[in-house]
Amino acid sequence: MKEKIGYNAGCIWKLLDEQGTKSVKELKKLTKLIDKEIYAAIGWLAREEKLIFTEEADDIYLSLS
Repeated sequence: MKEKIGYNAGCIWKLLDEQGTKSVKELKKLTKLIDKEIYAAIGWLAREEKLIFTEEADDIYLSLS
């Protein structure tokens, strides 16, 4: 499980590195991860202080720190 979370975190990091800021909704659509997978991966990256969170309207936007 831990390895899968790390892999998913890497996929999200790579996507943000290549395409810039994305909303959680956009990340879910682009990665095709289900809720628990995307939030575990975001938590992993947040714990490593790799993300900047911005709340706008009805979504949270993520970018690399």
